[in-house]
Amino acid sequence: MAKSASWFSNRLSCGLLVNFMKDKLQPVIFGEVLYDLFEDGQAILGGAPFNVAWHLQGFGQSPLFISRVGQDRYGEQINKTMLDWGMDVSGLQIDPQHSTGLVTVALDKGQPSFDIRDDVAYDYIDIAEVDSGLANVLSPFLYYGSLAARHPQVYAAIQQLRQGTSCSFVDINLRPPWWDKIKVSKLMHGVSCLKVNDDELISLTGVRAELDEMIDVSRVLIREHNIEMVVVTLGEQGALMVTQDNVIRSQPVKVNNMQDTVGAGDAFSSVCMLGVIHGWEYALILERATEFAAKICEQRGASSRNMDLYDFYKGQWRLI
Repeated sequence: MAKSASWFSNRLSCGLLVNFMKDKLQPVIFGEVLYDLFEDGQAILGGAPFNVAWHLQGFGQSPLFISRVGQDRYGEQINKTMLDWGMDVSGLQIDPQHSTGLVTVALDKGQPSFDIRDDVAYDYIDIAEVDSGLANVLSPFLYYGSLAARHPQVYAAIQQLRQGTSCSFVDINLRPPWWDKIKVSKLMHGVSCLKVNDDELISLTGVRAELDEMIDVSRVLIREHNIEMVVVTLGEQGALMVTQDNVIRSQPVKVNNMQDTVGAGDAFSSVCMLGVIHGWEYALILERATEFAAKICEQRGASSRNMDLYDFYKGQWRLI
Protein backbone atom coordinates (compact mmCIF):
# COMPACT_ATOMS: atom_id res chain seq x y z
CA MET A 1 0.00 0.00 0.00
CA ALA A 2 1.43 3.38 -1.03
CA LYS A 3 2.39 5.64 1.87
CA SER A 4 0.88 8.61 0.03
CA ALA A 5 -2.61 7.18 0.32
CA SER A 6 -2.42 6.58 4.07
CA TRP A 7 -5.15 9.04 5.12
CA PHE A 8 -7.30 7.51 2.41
CA SER A 9 -6.52 3.87 3.05
CA ASN A 10 -6.93 4.13 6.81
CA ARG A 11 -10.68 4.35 6.22
CA LEU A 12 -10.88 1.55 3.65
CA SER A 13 -10.03 -2.10 3.45
CA CYS A 14 -7.04 -2.82 1.23
CA GLY A 15 -9.30 -4.67 -1.18
CA LEU A 16 -11.70 -1.77 -1.57
CA LEU A 17 -8.86 0.70 -2.17
CA VAL A 18 -7.39 -1.55 -4.86
CA ASN A 19 -10.79 -1.92 -6.49
CA PHE A 20 -11.31 1.85 -6.34
CA MET A 21 -8.10 2.44 -8.23
CA LYS A 22 -8.61 -0.46 -10.63
CA ASP A 23 -12.24 0.10 -11.57
CA LYS A 24 -12.12 3.93 -11.46
CA LEU A 25 -15.18 4.24 -9.28
CA GLN A 26 -16.76 7.68 -9.45
CA PRO A 27 -15.63 10.31 -6.96
CA VAL A 28 -18.74 12.21 -5.83
CA ILE A 29 -18.39 15.99 -6.07
CA PHE A 30 -21.15 17.95 -4.34
CA GLY A 31 -22.00 21.65 -4.36
CA GLU A 32 -22.42 24.78 -6.38
CA VAL A 33 -22.13 25.45 -10.09
CA LEU A 34 -22.48 29.03 -11.27
CA TYR A 35 -21.33 31.61 -13.77
CA ASP A 36 -18.61 34.10 -12.85
CA LEU A 37 -19.47 37.43 -14.48
CA PHE A 38 -16.36 39.53 -15.10
CA GLU A 39 -16.16 43.30 -15.57
CA ASP A 40 -15.21 42.92 -19.24
CA GLY A 41 -18.49 41.12 -19.96
CA GLN A 42 -17.17 37.56 -19.95
CA ALA A 43 -19.30 34.88 -18.29
CA ILE A 44 -17.19 31.87 -17.26
CA LEU A 45 -18.35 28.69 -15.59
CA GLY A 46 -17.29 28.34 -11.98
CA GLY A 47 -18.10 27.23 -8.46
CA ALA A 48 -15.45 25.36 -6.48
CA PRO A 49 -17.03 21.88 -6.67
CA PHE A 50 -17.79 22.29 -10.37
CA ASN A 51 -14.23 23.37 -11.07
CA VAL A 52 -12.87 20.32 -9.24
CA ALA A 53 -15.18 17.98 -11.14
CA TRP A 54 -14.24 19.65 -14.43
CA HIS A 55 -10.52 19.21 -13.86
CA LEU A 56 -10.93 15.60 -12.74
CA GLN A 57 -12.83 14.88 -15.95
CA GLY A 58 -10.04 16.52 -17.93
CA PHE A 59 -7.52 14.29 -16.16
CA GLY A 60 -9.42 11.17 -17.23
CA GLN A 61 -11.53 10.51 -14.14
CA SER A 62 -15.33 10.19 -14.26
CA PRO A 63 -16.71 12.21 -11.35
CA LEU A 64 -20.38 12.32 -10.45
CA PHE A 65 -21.09 16.02 -9.98
CA ILE A 66 -24.19 16.78 -7.90
CA SER A 67 -25.67 20.26 -8.10
CA ARG A 68 -28.78 22.18 -9.18
CA VAL A 69 -29.34 24.79 -11.91
CA GLY A 70 -32.27 26.92 -12.97
CA GLN A 71 -34.59 26.28 -15.88
CA ASP A 72 -32.99 29.15 -17.75
CA ARG A 73 -30.39 29.83 -20.43
CA TYR A 74 -27.50 29.58 -17.97
CA GLY A 75 -28.73 26.21 -16.73
CA GLU A 76 -29.16 24.93 -20.27
CA GLN A 77 -25.65 26.07 -21.14
CA ILE A 78 -24.18 24.32 -18.08
CA ASN A 79 -25.86 21.06 -19.06
CA LYS A 80 -24.63 21.36 -22.65
CA THR A 81 -21.09 22.29 -21.62
CA MET A 82 -20.85 19.34 -19.25
CA LEU A 83 -22.05 16.96 -21.96
CA ASP A 84 -19.57 18.42 -24.45
CA TRP A 85 -16.78 17.81 -21.89
CA GLY A 86 -17.93 14.21 -21.47
CA MET A 87 -19.20 14.69 -17.91
CA ASP A 88 -21.93 12.67 -16.25
CA VAL A 89 -24.98 14.97 -15.95
CA SER A 90 -27.17 12.51 -14.03
CA GLY A 91 -26.48 14.44 -10.80
CA LEU A 92 -27.43 17.84 -12.28
CA GLN A 93 -30.88 18.79 -10.97
CA ILE A 94 -33.17 21.28 -12.74
CA ASP A 95 -35.03 23.81 -10.59
CA PRO A 96 -38.15 25.39 -12.16
CA GLN A 97 -38.44 28.06 -9.45
CA HIS A 98 -34.92 29.33 -8.76
CA SER A 99 -32.37 30.72 -11.18
CA THR A 100 -28.89 29.43 -11.90
CA GLY A 101 -26.20 30.80 -9.58
CA LEU A 102 -24.35 33.94 -10.65
CA VAL A 103 -21.35 35.74 -9.14
CA THR A 104 -20.04 39.17 -10.08
CA VAL A 105 -16.23 39.12 -10.01
CA ALA A 106 -14.12 42.26 -9.61
CA LEU A 107 -10.36 42.03 -10.07
CA ASP A 108 -7.69 44.14 -8.40
CA LYS A 109 -4.22 43.24 -9.75
CA GLY A 110 -5.47 39.75 -10.52
CA GLN A 111 -6.96 39.19 -7.05
CA PRO A 112 -10.74 38.62 -7.12
CA SER A 113 -13.56 39.83 -4.93
CA PHE A 114 -16.97 38.21 -5.25
CA ASP A 115 -20.59 39.37 -5.09
CA ILE A 116 -22.44 36.06 -4.73
CA ARG A 117 -26.18 35.98 -5.39
CA ASP A 118 -28.40 34.36 -2.79
CA ASP A 119 -31.47 32.13 -3.10
CA VAL A 120 -30.39 30.43 -6.31
CA ALA A 121 -30.85 26.89 -7.59
CA TYR A 122 -27.83 25.30 -5.88
CA ASP A 123 -29.21 26.46 -2.52
CA TYR A 124 -32.00 23.91 -3.02
CA ILE A 125 -30.20 20.69 -3.99
CA ASP A 126 -32.77 17.98 -3.25
CA ILE A 127 -31.43 15.13 -1.10
CA ALA A 128 -34.16 12.80 -2.40
CA GLU A 129 -32.89 13.30 -5.95
CA VAL A 130 -29.33 12.86 -4.68
CA ASP A 131 -30.21 9.50 -3.16
CA SER A 132 -31.80 8.43 -6.42
CA GLY A 133 -28.76 9.54 -8.42
CA LEU A 134 -26.43 7.60 -6.15
CA ALA A 135 -28.39 4.37 -6.43
CA ASN A 136 -26.01 2.88 -8.99
CA VAL A 137 -22.81 4.64 -7.86
CA LEU A 138 -20.19 3.00 -5.69
CA SER A 139 -17.69 5.48 -4.33
CA PRO A 140 -15.88 5.87 -1.02
CA PHE A 141 -14.79 9.39 -1.95
CA LEU A 142 -16.79 12.61 -1.36
CA TYR A 143 -15.70 16.19 -2.07
CA TYR A 144 -17.73 19.19 -0.95
CA GLY A 145 -17.18 22.89 -0.39
CA SER A 146 -18.67 25.14 2.26
CA LEU A 147 -20.49 27.78 0.18
CA ALA A 148 -23.47 25.62 -0.85
CA ALA A 149 -24.00 24.71 2.80
CA ARG A 150 -25.09 28.29 3.54
CA HIS A 151 -28.72 27.09 3.24
CA PRO A 152 -30.10 24.51 5.71
CA GLN A 153 -31.39 22.12 3.07
CA VAL A 154 -27.99 21.71 1.45
CA TYR A 155 -26.17 21.61 4.78
CA ALA A 156 -28.39 18.71 5.83
CA ALA A 157 -27.76 16.96 2.52
CA ILE A 158 -23.99 17.16 3.03
CA GLN A 159 -24.25 15.71 6.51
CA GLN A 160 -26.41 12.86 5.21
CA LEU A 161 -24.00 12.12 2.36
CA ARG A 162 -21.05 12.03 4.76
CA GLN A 163 -22.62 9.23 6.75
CA GLY A 164 -22.31 6.86 3.79
CA THR A 165 -18.82 7.92 2.70
CA SER A 166 -15.51 6.44 3.80
CA CYS A 167 -13.28 9.30 2.69
CA SER A 168 -14.18 13.00 2.58
CA PHE A 169 -12.35 16.07 1.29
CA VAL A 170 -13.71 19.48 2.29
CA ASP A 171 -12.57 22.73 0.72
CA ILE A 172 -13.41 25.62 3.02
CA ASN A 173 -14.38 28.68 0.98
CA LEU A 174 -15.08 31.56 3.34
CA ARG A 175 -17.15 34.03 1.34
CA PRO A 176 -18.57 36.80 3.56
CA PRO A 177 -21.34 36.98 4.59
CA TRP A 178 -22.10 33.37 3.65
CA TRP A 179 -20.39 31.51 6.48
CA ASP A 180 -20.33 31.17 10.23
CA LYS A 181 -17.70 29.50 12.37
CA ILE A 182 -19.99 26.98 14.08
CA LYS A 183 -21.34 25.59 10.82
CA VAL A 184 -17.90 25.46 9.21
CA SER A 185 -16.54 23.63 12.26
CA LYS A 186 -19.20 20.96 11.83
CA LEU A 187 -18.53 20.67 8.09
CA MET A 188 -14.85 19.95 8.67
CA HIS A 189 -15.17 17.70 11.72
CA GLY A 190 -14.02 14.15 11.05
CA VAL A 191 -12.96 14.71 7.43
CA SER A 192 -10.03 12.95 5.82
CA CYS A 193 -8.58 16.14 4.33
CA LEU A 194 -9.30 19.79 5.07
CA LYS A 195 -8.09 22.28 2.47
CA VAL A 196 -7.86 26.01 3.25
CA ASN A 197 -5.82 28.95 2.06
CA ASP A 198 -3.72 31.03 4.43
CA ASP A 199 -6.30 33.82 4.74
CA GLU A 200 -9.04 31.30 5.54
CA LEU A 201 -6.89 29.66 8.20
CA ILE A 202 -6.33 33.06 9.79
CA SER A 203 -10.09 33.78 9.70
CA LEU A 204 -10.95 30.41 11.23
CA THR A 205 -8.38 30.40 13.99
CA GLY A 206 -7.07 33.92 14.53
CA VAL A 207 -3.54 32.67 13.85
CA ARG A 208 -0.93 35.12 12.58
CA ALA A 209 0.61 34.61 9.14
CA GLU A 210 3.90 33.13 10.40
CA LEU A 211 4.57 29.69 8.97
CA ASP A 212 5.35 27.96 12.29
CA GLU A 213 2.14 29.22 13.83
CA MET A 214 0.13 27.99 10.83
CA ILE A 215 1.63 24.54 11.28
CA ASP A 216 0.86 24.54 15.00
CA VAL A 217 -2.74 25.66 14.56
CA SER A 218 -3.26 23.12 11.76
CA ARG A 219 -2.31 20.41 14.24
CA VAL A 220 -4.74 21.87 16.77
CA LEU A 221 -7.49 21.55 14.14
CA ILE A 222 -6.41 17.97 13.47
CA ARG A 223 -6.74 17.05 17.13
CA GLU A 224 -9.88 19.00 17.95
CA HIS A 225 -11.82 18.03 14.84
CA ASN A 226 -10.53 14.50 14.22
CA ILE A 227 -9.03 15.49 10.85
CA GLU A 228 -6.39 13.32 9.23
CA MET A 229 -4.68 16.00 7.13
CA VAL A 230 -4.77 19.78 6.66
CA VAL A 231 -3.57 21.32 3.38
CA VAL A 232 -2.87 25.05 3.39
CA THR A 233 -2.27 26.94 0.15
CA LEU A 234 0.01 29.94 0.57
CA GLY A 235 -0.39 31.74 -2.76
CA GLU A 236 2.99 32.90 -4.01
CA GLN A 237 4.66 31.03 -1.13
CA GLY A 238 3.61 27.53 -2.23
CA ALA A 239 1.65 25.18 0.05
CA LEU A 240 1.77 23.10 3.23
CA MET A 241 0.56 19.59 3.95
CA VAL A 242 0.25 18.95 7.69
CA THR A 243 -0.51 15.76 9.59
CA GLN A 244 -0.11 15.12 13.30
CA ASP A 245 3.42 13.82 12.73
CA ASN A 246 4.67 15.32 9.47
CA VAL A 247 4.90 18.58 7.54
CA ILE A 248 5.63 18.86 3.82
CA ARG A 249 6.04 22.16 2.00
CA SER A 250 6.00 22.78 -1.73
CA GLN A 251 7.94 25.62 -3.26
CA PRO A 252 6.07 28.28 -5.26
CA VAL A 253 5.82 27.98 -9.04
CA LYS A 254 6.32 31.10 -11.14
CA VAL A 255 3.26 32.34 -13.04
CA ASN A 256 4.55 33.56 -16.37
CA ASN A 257 1.48 35.44 -17.60
CA MET A 258 -0.80 36.23 -14.67
CA GLN A 259 -4.46 36.72 -15.62
CA ASP A 260 -6.23 36.11 -12.32
CA THR A 261 -6.26 33.71 -9.38
CA VAL A 262 -9.91 32.70 -9.78
CA GLY A 263 -10.17 28.93 -9.33
CA ALA A 264 -6.50 28.36 -8.55
CA GLY A 265 -7.37 26.73 -5.24
CA ASP A 266 -9.87 24.45 -6.97
CA ALA A 267 -7.24 23.40 -9.49
CA PHE A 268 -4.98 22.61 -6.53
CA SER A 269 -7.72 20.53 -4.86
CA SER A 270 -8.40 18.54 -8.02
CA VAL A 271 -4.77 17.43 -8.28
CA CYS A 272 -4.67 16.55 -4.58
CA MET A 273 -7.60 14.22 -5.19
CA LEU A 274 -6.05 12.89 -8.37
CA GLY A 275 -2.84 12.12 -6.49
CA VAL A 276 -4.67 10.21 -3.78
CA ILE A 277 -6.53 8.13 -6.37
CA HIS A 278 -3.26 7.25 -8.10
CA GLY A 279 -1.26 6.68 -4.92
CA TRP A 280 1.32 9.43 -5.36
CA GLU A 281 3.73 10.32 -2.55
CA TYR A 282 2.66 13.28 -0.41
CA ALA A 283 5.46 15.53 -1.65
CA LEU A 284 4.64 14.72 -5.27
CA ILE A 285 0.96 15.51 -4.74
CA LEU A 286 1.86 18.89 -3.30
CA GLU A 287 4.37 19.69 -6.05
CA ARG A 288 2.00 18.80 -8.87
CA ALA A 289 -1.00 20.52 -7.29
CA THR A 290 1.01 23.73 -6.91
CA GLU A 291 2.22 23.52 -10.51
CA PHE A 292 -1.26 23.05 -11.95
CA ALA A 293 -2.74 25.85 -9.81
CA ALA A 294 -0.07 28.22 -11.13
CA LYS A 295 -0.93 27.24 -14.70
CA ILE A 296 -4.62 28.05 -14.14
CA CYS A 297 -3.57 31.56 -13.04
CA GLU A 298 -2.38 32.14 -16.61
CA GLN A 299 -5.93 32.07 -18.00
CA ARG A 300 -9.10 34.04 -17.35
CA GLY A 301 -11.46 32.20 -15.00
CA ALA A 302 -11.35 28.83 -13.31
CA SER A 303 -12.05 26.21 -16.00
CA SER A 304 -10.29 25.50 -19.27
CA ARG A 305 -11.76 23.83 -22.35
CA ASN A 306 -8.28 23.27 -23.76
CA MET A 307 -7.85 19.51 -23.69
CA ASP A 308 -4.20 19.95 -24.66
CA LEU A 309 -3.60 21.37 -21.18
CA TYR A 310 -4.81 18.17 -19.53
CA ASP A 311 -3.14 15.92 -22.10
CA PHE A 312 0.18 17.64 -21.37
CA TYR A 313 -0.02 16.91 -17.65
CA LYS A 314 -1.41 13.42 -18.20
CA GLY A 315 1.70 12.73 -20.27
CA GLN A 316 4.03 14.36 -17.76
CA TRP A 317 2.43 12.48 -14.87
CA ARG A 318 2.12 9.18 -16.80
CA LEU A 319 -1.65 9.03 -16.56
CA ILE A 320 -2.08 8.01 -20.21
